[in-house]
Amino acid sequence: MAAGTTGVIPLTAADLVIAAGLIGLLALLTWRTGTGQTRPLLVAAARTFVQLMLLGWVLDFIFAQERLPWTAAIMAVMLLMAGHEVRARQHRRLRGWTGYATGALSMAVSTFSVLLLALLVIVQPVPWYLPQYAIPLLGMLLGNSMNGVALALDRLTENAWRQRALIEGRLMLGMRWQEAMSEVRREALRSGLMPIINAMAAAGVVSLPGMMTGQILSGTPPLEAVKYQVLIMFLIAAASGIGTLIAVRMALGRLFDERERLRLERLAAPRT
Repeated sequence: MAAGTTGVIPLTAADLVIAAGLIGLLALLTWRTGTGQTRPLLVAAARTFVQLMLLGWVLDFIFAQERLPWTAAIMAVMLLMAGHEVRARQHRRLRGWTGYATGALSMAVSTFSVLLLALLVIVQPVPWYLPQYAIPLLGMLLGNSMNGVALALDRLTENAWRQRALIEGRLMLGMRWQEAMSEVRREALRSGLMPIINAMAAAGVVSLPGMMTGQILSGTPPLEAVKYQVLIMFLIAAASGIGTLIAVRMALGRLFDERERLRLERLAAPRT
């Protein structure tokens, strides 16, 4: 690593190789302990390197263009991939395109509404779709919303399957499906909101959030970095919470038919 006093200290290929060596050491330790996580760890590390390097080249091009169609295109790709990840992380996901649409649509509504508010009202870059602001903001909103939505849907479908006898018993006693699923719904929402609540509660005490750390490393005054981090945390909480609420409501509607019967056959077989 080159020495420097201001700005970003550039990293060399050797610096990245040293960091990769830590992953190699961890892979060796997991292999010796027989956890079965060695291959997933190495694959994830390789994906991180390849995906982020490709993203860096793409963003260099898009930042140089500063054109709305290019910015919108990469945002659409990010949303589509986030929808796929939400569906892939669920143990018992909804069958067909419904499982994909539930995650993608809920995140589209929540993240893009919050993003537009941030760009048009709060940050106000010129132009408003300036990719240096729009794309990183969307990435943080989507990443956290994706985690919340995936956790909530996974808990919802798993608990609906495990408690199917209890739920059907309540329905036979005359309860509406909203009442029969109230506990399952609350637990799903709690799971989806817990990551961002924990992140906000620990920010500045247990951990230094990533965006704030990056700004400080790049030479931004700490107080200014803190302001941006507070803004981002609040935006993330809103997007993640709204997305979770929408996703759970959409999934609940899919689990029941027009006669308020529980339709668990609409869930795919559990992933192994």
